[in-house]
Amino acid sequence: MNSMVQLVIANRSDTLKYRWWALIALALAQFLVVLDASIVNIALPALGSELHLSTSTLSWVITAYVLPFGGLLLLGGRLSDRFGHRRLFMIGVSGFALASAAAGLATSGVWLLTARAVQGASAALLAPAALALVTKLFTNPRDRAKALGIWGAVAGIGSAAGVLLGGVLTDSLGWSSVFFVNVPVVALVLVAVPYLIPKDAHVERVSLDASGSAMVTTGIVALVAALSGTDRVGWTSPQTLILASLAVVLLGSFIFIEKRASNPLMPLGIFRNKSVTGGNLAMFLIGGATTGLFFALSVYMQQVLHYDALKAGLTQLPLAGSLVVIAGAVPAVVKAIGTRKTLAASLFLLAVGLIGLSFSPSKASFAVNLLGPSILMGIGLGGAFISGTELAVHGVADDEAGLASGLVNTSQQIGGAIGLAVLTTIASARIDRLLGGGVAEAQALTGGFSWVFLGAAAFALIGATAVLVVVRQSPSFKVSD
Repeated sequence: MNSMVQLVIANRSDTLKYRWWALIALALAQFLVVLDASIVNIALPALGSELHLSTSTLSWVITAYVLPFGGLLLLGGRLSDRFGHRRLFMIGVSGFALASAAAGLATSGVWLLTARAVQGASAALLAPAALALVTKLFTNPRDRAKALGIWGAVAGIGSAAGVLLGGVLTDSLGWSSVFFVNVPVVALVLVAVPYLIPKDAHVERVSLDASGSAMVTTGIVALVAALSGTDRVGWTSPQTLILASLAVVLLGSFIFIEKRASNPLMPLGIFRNKSVTGGNLAMFLIGGATTGLFFALSVYMQQVLHYDALKAGLTQLPLAGSLVVIAGAVPAVVKAIGTRKTLAASLFLLAVGLIGLSFSPSKASFAVNLLGPSILMGIGLGGAFISGTELAVHGVADDEAGLASGLVNTSQQIGGAIGLAVLTTIASARIDRLLGGGVAEAQALTGGFSWVFLGAAAFALIGATAVLVVVRQSPSFKVSD
């Protein structure tokens, strides 16, 4: 018995000793998941030319990744709870590596789109499992605050780095390099994780909620597909209306099933935890704001200011740099004022930066018009990603850690799809109205994008208000000696 106790203590000591290295491995995988949603954008013209893809087909290179990723996140999180977080993480990372290599080797559109779909599905397995592992490895409030600070910084940097890395890699090594770059990083993660993270404890095998899984997966896929297509076919097209109606029916059926299932995929009681509810609401609105922001900012810089791809990417460095710097300070801020107030203040700063950006003219100077708002947005995003994630997983039991992590990612993905659809519609209407009034193209585009930035600011302000209202008494990190 004594030797067994010593073995348990030794294993626990090793886990604590290497958990910061484990965090780096997990964060690297999460970085690639976030990065791959945007890094392909700048490579689209080159790969479209080589693979002879039409403009409409090119949009599916993005959609083929986003649809299975957003649709399977909730199921992926629950599967990791049922079958082990490390096990599902390793399966997801392996699939992501193979799919990335296949995408880089693609010689046809069908081949590439299939590989992208497998990438998205694999990301939906590894992302919630990775965050669940972080919450299990770091149970001390102070250490968890630092870990989630790193996690939030990585997520934010991944969003901002896609444009930069996509431009550099495509210009220097060709379009396939935006996929091949994943392979060595993922290989490093696959080698490191078995040594850094202990095997999953025995997990009781219970039946999965098959009908609920089918309903929520197809429902979310239908919703994301409906919203992703509005920029091409419009809000009132048969495609949008049919897919949106199907999503409503399927998601409504899912809720009905979950109320009666003996082993539900998503126990609805998790939303009695106001932190989970408030955190997911915040991440939904953060997703809406950031997706619209990075889309409009990239197009504004290239089409209005005439930056090339590399220069447009380099201009993201102040935003990413301020995000990294603030990530280290967020735990101290949370300790002082609490998670709820930190999140609300971060969203307010994000909104201020976006409003400042909306005043940028068609002949803007980066130093005068864009640098200040970029720094404010980086600070706001850093604080929001970290405190929003912490809020959304606070107080969740270990057997629902994957579910909570899947919910965070799902909220952000659906928020991003809705935000992009709404904001691009607003921008298009504004641009058409200005062009119809005889305004020059550059000024018309600037006017449209300014409305995108203002709309994204509205998302952030609504998020700040909602968090203060929904989460009356937010958790805060209590640092122990």
